[in-house]
Amino acid sequence: MTGHVRRLAACLALVALAIAGCGKKAPPVAPEHRAPQPVADLAGAVDEAAITLSWTPPTRRADNTRLRDFTVMRIFRAEDNGGGEARSAMLVDGRIAGYEEIAAIRGAEPEPAVRRGPRLVLTDTKALVYGRRYTYVILTGDQQGRIGPPSRRVSVTYAPAPAEPDNVVVEPREGAVHLTWNAPARLLDGSPVSDALKYEVLRAPSPDGELSPVTPTAISERTFTDSNLENDRAYYYAVRAVRVVAGTTVHGRASARAAVTPRDVTPPSPPANLVGIASEGAVRLSWSASPEADVAGYIVYRATATGGFERIGSTTAPSTTFVDRTATPGIYRYAVTAQDRAARPNESLRSNEVRVTLP
Repeated sequence: MTGHVRRLAACLALVALAIAGCGKKAPPVAPEHRAPQPVADLAGAVDEAAITLSWTPPTRRADNTRLRDFTVMRIFRAEDNGGGEARSAMLVDGRIAGYEEIAAIRGAEPEPAVRRGPRLVLTDTKALVYGRRYTYVILTGDQQGRIGPPSRRVSVTYAPAPAEPDNVVVEPREGAVHLTWNAPARLLDGSPVSDALKYEVLRAPSPDGELSPVTPTAISERTFTDSNLENDRAYYYAVRAVRVVAGTTVHGRASARAAVTPRDVTPPSPPANLVGIASEGAVRLSWSASPEADVAGYIVYRATATGGFERIGSTTAPSTTFVDRTATPGIYRYAVTAQDRAARPNESLRSNEVRVTLP
């Protein structure tokens, strides 16, 4: 075989190998690597007469690729008397051994859960008994039926919640609301409160809007000032008591809503450098503007030499001049105040007085 023929044969062999390699598949991915990651932030608490669970649905698979959406999330519950470690969560044949399935959440329609931002919230009221411990676990499945590992467990001790605080008083302030209230004396089961209570202040933007906590954590004091609010806008407040039983946060019943509107109560600075000049049949006034940005205008006052001041006119900012054409010959005193744009306008103190003789 000549060298040319040998080289041609070698090339053909390489081409054949390349063609054969094109049809090969990548190594198969184990099903458990494509299963959804487990829920990592399952939380639970008692809310009045129910247990509320909340969590963020996973967005990744076990191999860290994107999980576009879950198909089903199944919630399991176990019950015990609270002694020792809670029951372990073992996945057996697609279920959690020793747990009862209490709900299945579909990705497209999450009922009976509800969405609150990125989290899902489920309320459990099924056959709850005071003093019992309830432990919850979630399994997540995808469209191919692959089931991820169990979520972290969360245990909730079901205990009576506090009744609502009474005598909630809301006081409007500038850009703020000050609240005070009385502690509830009893729990919702009628028994007296015997442990320390804390409180959450709740706020809604409308009479029927959702109440959300404005206190980052529950507070011990029975007074709170909510700041950085918008003046002349109505807010709606409620307060609820919180107790902790065996590590479980127990939220009490919220008080009735109280409406309040913060308002601007700070007047502008008084105008300065008032000057009055008499001319034929009139007195011309000018002054330096008040420095505040919310000044709407100025009010002009006049008095006789010994009498009290009376309002005689006004100007709209930014004008800082006024001509009094109603004065008759005589001696007069003048002063000017500034007024802001608040819904209930605030008026400044009077400027310096100026005395003018009109011939």
